[in-house]
Order: sequence, then structure tokens, then C-alpha cells
Amino acid sequence: MLLASLILIPFLGSALAALMPQDARNRESWLAIAVAVCGLLIALALFPQIASGEVLREEFAWLPAQGLFFVLRVDGLAWVFTILVLAIGLLVVLYARYYMSPDDPVPRFFSFLLAFMGSMLGVVLSGNLVQLVVFWELTSLTSFLLIGYWHHRADARRGARMAFTVTATGGLCLLAGVLVLGHIVGSYDLDTVLAAGDQIRGDDLYLAALALIALGALTKSAQFPFHFWLPHAMAAPTPVSSYLHSATMVKAGVFLLVRLWPALAGTPEWTWIVGGAGVCTLLLGAFIAIFQHDLKGLLAYSTISHLGLITVLIGIGTPLAMVAAIFHILNHATFKASLFMAAGIIDHESGTRDLRLLRGLRHKLPVTATLAIVASAAMAGVPLLNGFLSKEMFFAETLHVGGDRNWWMSFAAVAMGMFSVAYSLRFISIFFGTPAQDLPRDPHEPPRWMRFPVELLVLTCLIVGIAPGISIEPILNIAVHSVLGSAAPDYDLAVWHGLNLPLFMSVLALAGGVLLYIVLRRHFDLQQREQVPLIHRFNGAQAYETTMLQLTRSAGWLLRRIGTTRLQSQLVLLMLMLLVVPPILVGAPPAWTRIPLQDFDPLFAAIWAIGGACAVAGAWMAKYHRLAALALIGGTGIVTAATFLWLSAPDLALTQLMVETVTTVLILLGLRWLPPRLESVDTPAQSPTRVWLRRSRDLLIAVGGGLALAALTYAVLVHPASDTIADFFLLNALGGGGGSNVVNVLLVDFRSFDTLGEITVLAIVALTVYALLRRFRPAPESAGVPPQQRFEADPASRQTPAQQADSGYLLVAGIYMRLLLPFMGVIAVYFFMRGHNLPGGGFVAGLIFAVAILVQYMLAGTVWVESHINLRPHRWLGFGLVLACVTGLGAWLFGHPFLTTHTAHVDWPLVGELHLPSAFVFDLGVFTVVVGTTMLMLVALAHQSLRAHRLPGEEAQAVEQGNADGRAN
Repeated sequence: MLLASLILIPFLGSALAALMPQDARNRESWLAIAVAVCGLLIALALFPQIASGEVLREEFAWLPAQGLFFVLRVDGLAWVFTILVLAIGLLVVLYARYYMSPDDPVPRFFSFLLAFMGSMLGVVLSGNLVQLVVFWELTSLTSFLLIGYWHHRADARRGARMAFTVTATGGLCLLAGVLVLGHIVGSYDLDTVLAAGDQIRGDDLYLAALALIALGALTKSAQFPFHFWLPHAMAAPTPVSSYLHSATMVKAGVFLLVRLWPALAGTPEWTWIVGGAGVCTLLLGAFIAIFQHDLKGLLAYSTISHLGLITVLIGIGTPLAMVAAIFHILNHATFKASLFMAAGIIDHESGTRDLRLLRGLRHKLPVTATLAIVASAAMAGVPLLNGFLSKEMFFAETLHVGGDRNWWMSFAAVAMGMFSVAYSLRFISIFFGTPAQDLPRDPHEPPRWMRFPVELLVLTCLIVGIAPGISIEPILNIAVHSVLGSAAPDYDLAVWHGLNLPLFMSVLALAGGVLLYIVLRRHFDLQQREQVPLIHRFNGAQAYETTMLQLTRSAGWLLRRIGTTRLQSQLVLLMLMLLVVPPILVGAPPAWTRIPLQDFDPLFAAIWAIGGACAVAGAWMAKYHRLAALALIGGTGIVTAATFLWLSAPDLALTQLMVETVTTVLILLGLRWLPPRLESVDTPAQSPTRVWLRRSRDLLIAVGGGLALAALTYAVLVHPASDTIADFFLLNALGGGGGSNVVNVLLVDFRSFDTLGEITVLAIVALTVYALLRRFRPAPESAGVPPQQRFEADPASRQTPAQQADSGYLLVAGIYMRLLLPFMGVIAVYFFMRGHNLPGGGFVAGLIFAVAILVQYMLAGTVWVESHINLRPHRWLGFGLVLACVTGLGAWLFGHPFLTTHTAHVDWPLVGELHLPSAFVFDLGVFTVVVGTTMLMLVALAHQSLRAHRLPGEEAQAVEQGNADGRAN
């Protein structure tokens, strides 16, 4: 369980942080620190096994019959990335403790950050490709929450939407690519896929899989042409930028390319797609970074460029290029995290990140200035710093891949090196010169522990740059051998390799970068230039916004053309599709669909005739009296229940009857809010002939659609039994599910995961109805009229003696009907307890109990019921969903597939042997969700009716009076 705890602990910490109060600033940071430290200790405990070359796996059965398992896998690469995610995360959490303002919702910040940490660890540790995609999309979701953390700012909302749209779309492409890859290999297990490289590269679908997976990786790592989202993500708090854009979010794409390198690399297509995107990105990002005026904007484009460098190395595809790629991933994480934190300190202390305003900061921030200068030098590739080593390896690999004649990649590498020196000097320039006097705040050194993460990271840059052989090489070897295996090359991370061409390229890049910066600063007005020269017209963000605007306009156009505000028009389209599509797809009906007239039953036909008459009469009465139409439609529901009973389906009959009762009452409450019929609105009069033609058309379409649906239903019902799976459930219900009621066992055992999804949707629908009705405030017809005048003006409020006597009878009936609540509660318990072996179950029992509540509302009224019965439907919903999920997790924790049912037989005194399946608990969750859903919609509708009949002040007084009456009783 060690590997599982690496992922579970951050998510548990996220939940705990979300529950902490706003003023628990220190507790939240200590919680996040504890989570990161625990993860680091667990990861470090795995080092001896990982160092020996062992691959650790933990598997949890999910759907074993389908070959789906929740697999966690740690090899050298995954272990190195795990350490990177947790170590940088620990430093970011400590830094955030001092960076975040007390006025910020800090619990939400740490909750989102820990959830993102868990999602990123899920990507790194996944041993199943489909599972990896799930965590991949979780990183997109949690990064959206982090980038949009300051949601009151328009730039934060825009940046979060842009990042999520691009990366989530790439995630969908990745899912498609993974499905194609699984189809080629025949498995989604990572070990199996990595071992099938030759099979994958030789398959006709290889290019499709490569293109889709590359889209997922390139969008996540902000590679050309998807690079535009990352600078807009700088609207996030600096701790978020430091974490997402140094060690986690943007590294997920290059991690995936490294992870799948054994399976996909080694072809010209790989080099052109991956390497080509990397070359464009490294040049474009580095060039644009020089002309940025925002500190974080400069760092964002430099991140894009360095990610392009890593992508180029991966695309080159040689073993030494892979070594250089992994090495630069580690180096970039250290110096870029420290630079983001330094930029955050400058912003935090001076109140601005504008490079045009900042200067002379070394006088006020001497320690921070020193740290930032060293980290910038590492980013520029200055000798004796870690960035120099991996960049020199990059130069060497461009020479190797180009050979003696093709120098274009080497020229691009040197140009990128010059640009990186230029923007690094631009960053360093804010510490020199005359101190600025017009800053929003007078800067000073930050608290000691806020600066400590920067100090530690800069020290790492120095140690790796001076002594790489003893500091980083053992860790790098672990990752390299896990990826390359026997193809891992011999390499030496020495600082000095003699006078050679890569060293000459490094010197040329350093000298050329200094010269470029001087020329731009003196002759091209670098500080005041608002546009990036040469490429300012090619704006990826503007292209994205234009695309989204065109999609919105296209959707609006499509909605205007085929959409309608009238339900009748939509039904016409549906019925026409029902008449056209099935014959095209199915063709002529087979022989077994012929109606066997010898089995014709007149009584059954009479029942259906009654149902059809109710349906036709309901449609006719809807024109004149909606209440009568509702009652008639209820007749069709009763006939449907009788049909189920006739066909030996008592469970369905009972469920249909209860559903019909509940929905009839809820629709009855909502009838008053339906809009008036179109004929009653002031519209141009239509000729009788036109009205007759329209109604005749609708009648023919309705009859044809109904007959088509009836024929389709009949074809399904008379389908030969040999082609169904009914026998499996009949034979295995008792032995496999522990119950003789096949329908209930099917719902709570064999397809319990579907049932869990269904009750979740049911809860979402109820919450949506409740939320919509809370926003809907019907204006009372007599608003603004005093109560006495309303009483005198309303004829219905003046009752005759006979009407008053009827009201008295209703009051007495209401008192007796209140006694039905405990009685119907007992009936609900009865049907619930017998459901596993006889007709009943949680769904039916929940509906019966809901009907008991409905009766109280109908006879006693909203105020009395809510003053005497503590409903709390939200808690019913939440408790039911948690109960159903816990049932599934309980089986999982004991090593069985999710939601596996187990049965116990307990001997109770006086009762005897009692049959207790674990599905009983799951069914209790279903019961609770059904009751909560019904009550929530009932409360919402009832309160709307209450508002429509009372002015706001009177409603409050009535509710308070009802509560007082309840307390008095």
C-alpha cells in the first residue's frame, strides 16, 4: 500500500484543508508541509529497491473480467519525477505560507494545491494508460482551479479558461491515442506497451497513435503552436506559477514523451513531429521572452523555450539525447522554480513586476538579488552552474544528429542559447542602476523562511554545476536506465571535457547573447518597445479567442436554424427521426417479429385500449384543462404498471406505480408555472384551414411515431431468448449475488456501478431543480395589495357555511392522514428488507417513503410539515451517495473488485438465521438518495407556491408562526 498512499495522502490532505476555517493559516500550511514530507519519506524509503533496478507494482482489481486494474508502477523515471514533484511541492508550500495574504481564502488554495499534487503523482505512478489519462485530465481540472484562484480578476478567469480548454482538448486527443495504442498492443498495461515497440512501429495505425499522443503531450507542455496558454496562466499566484511551470504541469507532457519513448520513438515521423515542434518552440519562446515587460511573462516564455529544448532532445531519439533531456528536466525545475519565487518576492515587496519600473533592487534586496542573479546565470548556461552542463549536452547532440553537412539544428541551438542569455540579462538588469523612487511599496528583504526555498534551490544549482558526478549522476542513472534499459549509453557529467565544438558553441552563445542584449538595449529601445518585432502579428492567444468566438457564433447559428423554444416543434423532429432512422439502420423486419395472432388475449388488449384512450384524451384535454390532462396521463401510467404485472414483472410494476404517484404530484405542483398556450397569446390569427392542416400533420406524425416505437418495443420483447443474457443472471443471482430476486440483485450487485452512476445523476438533477427554482421568484398576483384588501377582493377567500363545513372535514381528514406517515414508513421498511429475495428494494422503498412525505405536504401544508418534520434533503442526498461509495470502497480495500457483494449469515436470538448481504448497505444508499431527491424537488416546488400566495414579509411571518406552533406542540 506504499504506492497507493503516495497518491491518497495528498487527496486526503486536500479534503482536510478545504474543511479548515479561514483563520487557520498556520494549520493549513503545516498540513500541506506534512503531506509533502510524508510523501517524500515514503518515496525515499523506496530508493534501495529502485536503485537496484527493480520495478515496483501494486494492483487493485477494478473490472478484472474486462482486464481493467488500478495499477501503480514505480521505476527509476517515475521515482525521480515523484521526488521532483514532492520536493518542489514542499518548498512551494513553505514559500506560499508567507506569500499568500491573510485576506485570501487560504484553505481553498492549499486544498487545490494538494489535489493538484495528487493528480500529478497519479500521472507519474500510473501503470495503466487509461488510468494515466484520467489523472492527466485531473491535472487540467486542478490547474484550472489554481490558475483561476483569484477569480475576481478577469485575467485570472481568462487564463484559467484558456489553459483548461487547450490542455483538456489535448487530453481528449491523448485518450484517443491511448485507445488506438491499446488496440494495437491488445493491452493498456504500461509494461506490455513499452515491450511492444516493434509491433507498434510496424502497425498501420502507428502514425495515428503517434499524432494523437503527441497532441496531448505538446498541448500540456505548451509547445508550438499551443504555447500561447502558458503566459496567460501567469495570472495565478506566484507559488502556483512556480510549481506548475517548473516541476509539474508543463513537465507532464515531456514526461509522457519520455515514458513512451521505448514504444514510439525511432522513426522519422517521431523526429519530425516531436523534434520539429520543439525547434519552433525553443526559438519562438526565447525570442519573445526578450521583449517582455513583466517578470513572470519573461519567465513564462523562457519556460516555453526550455521545454522546447527538452522536446527537441526527445525528438532526436538517440540514447545520449535522452540522457540530456532527463538531465535538463531536473536542472530546469531547480533554476526556474527559484526564479519564479524570486519574482514573487520582488512583486510582494515592491508591489510591481514591471521591468520598466524596477531598477537598483540590489540596494534594498541584496540577498534576493544575489540568489536571482545566480539562478538567471544557470538559466543562461553559465559555466559551473547546472544549466551549463545540460545545455552543452544539447549542443553536442545537435552536432551529432546534423552530421558533417546538416548544421541547421546546431544553428538553431546556438541562436536559442544567445536569446536565453539576452533575456537572462534583461531579468538581472532590475538589480542594477539607480534605485527606483516611484515604486508602489518600499522594498525590503522578505521573511527568512520565505527566502529559504530560493536559497536551497540556488544552492542545488551550484552543487550540481560544480560536482555533478557525485550530486546528480547517481539519480540521473536511475532514470536513464529505466527508460533505455540495455541501450543506456556511457556518459560522464564532468565539468570539463576539453576544448571541443560543444564548448565553442557555449562560448559563442554566451558572447553573442551579451552582444545581442547590448545592441537591443541601446539601439532598439528595448525598455519601451510594446510589440515583439517580426512576429507580433502572429498572436496565438488572439487566434484562440477568434476560434472560440467563431465556435460560439456557429453554435448560435445552428441553434437558430434547428432549435426552437416550442416543445411541439422538437417533438416533431424526434418523431420524424423515429420514422426515418430505424428502417435505414435495421432494414426489413426479420421473420421472428411477426405477430403471433393465436396468442391474442382480449382482456390484455382491453387494458391497452384503456391506456390508449387515456393518452388520446389527455392530449385532447391539454388544450382545455391541464389538470384533467394530467389525471388522464396518470391513467396511462397505471396501465403501464398493469402491463408489467401481467408480464410477470412485479418489481417493475411496483416501481412504475410509485414513480407515477410521485411524478404526478410534482408535476401538479409545477403546472401553475407552465406558460400559456400560444393560442391565448396576442398573435396574428390563423385561418381555420391552416390550423386544421397543422393539427392533422401533427396527428399523423404522432401516430406514426407511436406505432414505430411500439414496433421497436415489440421487436425487442419477442427477440429470440437464445441471444440474451437473461440465463446468466437467472443462474447466478442466488449463488453470485446472494439473493433470489434477480431484478434487485442485478441492480445492487451485477450492475451496481451503473446504479451508482444513476443515483449520482438523480442527485445532480435534484440539486439543479432546487438551484433553478431558488433563482425563480414568482411575483404574487396581488403584490402590493394589503392583506385585508386581498381578502375582500378575492371571492375565493369568502366561504359559504357549506364550504366552511367542507374545510372542517378536510381538516379532520388531514389529522387522520398524518397518522399515515409512521404506517407508510413501516411499509417502506418492509419492502426495503424483502427486496433482495422478493419484489421490493431500496428504490421502491424510497419512493414509498417519499409518497408518505408527499401526503403530509398535500394535506397539512408546507409550513406545518416543515415546522414538525426536520427534512434536511441535502443531507439525505449526501449521506446516500457516501454510503453507496463506501460500500464499493470497502470491497476494494479487502482486495476485491469495486462494489463486490459479500453475504453473511447471522443467527439472532428469537429471529433465527438472518441473511445479511453487503448489497444491503448499498441499497440503503439508493433508498436515501431517492428520498432526498424527491423531498428536495418537493420542497423547492412547495416554496414557490408559498411565495406566489404571500408577500415576502408575510411568508417570513407565516414560517415563523409555523415554527412557533411546532415548538409549542
